[in-house]
Amino acid sequence: MGYIRNILALLGVLAVGFVVWQGPALYKYKVAFDGFDEKAFKTYKDMTDRLVETGNSVAATVWSAKVADGLTFEDVDQSIKQIAIERNIRGVGELPLGDQVAAMTGEPWRKLNIYLYCNPLTAAKMIEHDIAYAAYLPCRVSLVEDEEGQLWIYTLDMDMMIYGGETLPPELLAEALEVKEILLDILERAAEGDF
Repeated sequence: MGYIRNILALLGVLAVGFVVWQGPALYKYKVAFDGFDEKAFKTYKDMTDRLVETGNSVAATVWSAKVADGLTFEDVDQSIKQIAIERNIRGVGELPLGDQVAAMTGEPWRKLNIYLYCNPLTAAKMIEHDIAYAAYLPCRVSLVEDEEGQLWIYTLDMDMMIYGGETLPPELLAEALEVKEILLDILERAAEGDF
């Protein structure tokens, strides 16, 4: 019994020591998070959970959907484009990166297209709010073939941009959520070949 008491006492001393040593630094984070959007903690927790699960910081910051079996690259390509038109988000570029790699190497390479979408007026408001949002523009949707030939669709997890800091002004928040909804719609429906 004395052994357990001594271990618990040691753990208590270590805990107090940790608080004294790291308390001021941890308090700074608590104060900052108190001023963040109410969904910030969940957003960062979800991202951290994905980081722990995958061991990959990039995988922790994206949404992905496996394309249904039987759909071709061309099927999904058309689906992505049609859903974007239906949802009224402007296509501002397309990068056939897989074809470019094959052309440059002279060897076949996996399929990879990157689609760039934007609502220019929402983008302008994001830039007016904070110029750093320029690094996230335009929104990207990627259709990529993995090592086994399976098709996947990827897009940036917008929650960090929307909820990761101070709450966005109401009008900007509403527009950002609309863009998020459109990108998730493209991701989910195109993975099923819907359009």
